[in-house]
Amino acid sequence: MDSKISDELGLMKSPKSSDGQGATGNSKLMGGGNISSKDMIFRADKIDLKSLDIQLEKHLSRVWSGHVQNRGGPKEEWEIDLSKLDIRHVIAHGTYGTVFRGTYDNQEVAVKLLDWGEDGVATTAETAALRASFQQEVAVWHMLSHPNVTNFIGASMGTSNLKIPGKNPSVDGNVALPPRACCVVVEYLPGGTLKQYLIRNRRRKLAFKVVIQLALDLSGGLSYLHSKKIVHRDVKTENMLLDANRTLKIADFGVARVEAQNPRDMTGETGTLGYMAPEVLDGKPYNRRCDVYSFGICLWEIYCCDMPYPDLSFVDVSSAVVRQNLRPEIPRCCPTSLANIMKRCWDGNAMKRPEMEEVVRMLEAIDTSKGGGMIPDDQAPGCFCFAPRGP
Repeated sequence: MDSKISDELGLMKSPKSSDGQGATGNSKLMGGGNISSKDMIFRADKIDLKSLDIQLEKHLSRVWSGHVQNRGGPKEEWEIDLSKLDIRHVIAHGTYGTVFRGTYDNQEVAVKLLDWGEDGVATTAETAALRASFQQEVAVWHMLSHPNVTNFIGASMGTSNLKIPGKNPSVDGNVALPPRACCVVVEYLPGGTLKQYLIRNRRRKLAFKVVIQLALDLSGGLSYLHSKKIVHRDVKTENMLLDANRTLKIADFGVARVEAQNPRDMTGETGTLGYMAPEVLDGKPYNRRCDVYSFGICLWEIYCCDMPYPDLSFVDVSSAVVRQNLRPEIPRCCPTSLANIMKRCWDGNAMKRPEMEEVVRMLEAIDTSKGGGMIPDDQAPGCFCFAPRGP
């Protein structure tokens, strides 16, 4: 038994007589002078269970880390050289971990760190779930290459060599992560999320050609994913990033998966409420057309620079989308060509929704030369796009 763990348990050895034999006179102890575990006395008042848990967790972490770092055979093709990675500061906190800005091999990158919990806190089940999430994301992301998909650079799993800045760098310096920490490294996109961009333009709105450009970027990226049999399952404006030229790129493949041949193999409420298709909300089998529904909601959001269902609770939205066919209200000033795409994409019948490849063609056919964007509130006092309508 580890001596540190023994100390934490408060174990005491049986007192020895002058001839080296234990006071109990047990013949098993003669000759070697060693005390068997049966002759140890447990001091209940000395046992610190919390410290014991931490010691055991650290011991398991060392064993797990040693297994990963000393495993035989070649590395995974997506594993990076951590000596080339320099992590600087936090830029975002997400559902699956914290995102840092840094450099890898002199390239600006974003580093997504999977939060596995502090020693002695995360349960075995939680650790296993996070590890599975990490492997799933990497498995999907590393094989993709498209102008509208964030470029995957590499990942690292189960290493103690990764370091991040402390909360107070001038005092703490770098903080070593637990041996089980994992990270995903992707290209850094300075434009932030699409959601942030739309919020900044909430009052001014976007020019129609910008709306169509963003919609084409998103639909093109989704069409590519679907051609690779990949369903994103969490399409929303928060998971879309913009580069310096306002090119949109799909990110966050934490819940993405390869599409099952049998739709019944894909069930469960996966995604973000408000963007989730009725069949997903209702726990029914679904396929890639759940992404098409989410795209329709995003298209409305891009055009309006507004939030869908701002005054409804999660429970109300879920029930109304499934039972009452609730959808965002399309402004009267929205061109028919674009409104029709929204309606087709968020059709309650998944089989009636178009493939993303067809959506791309419909968007490309829209003429943006004559305008048609959402009218800013402060420029058109006579616009009643969202005014209450009579019966």
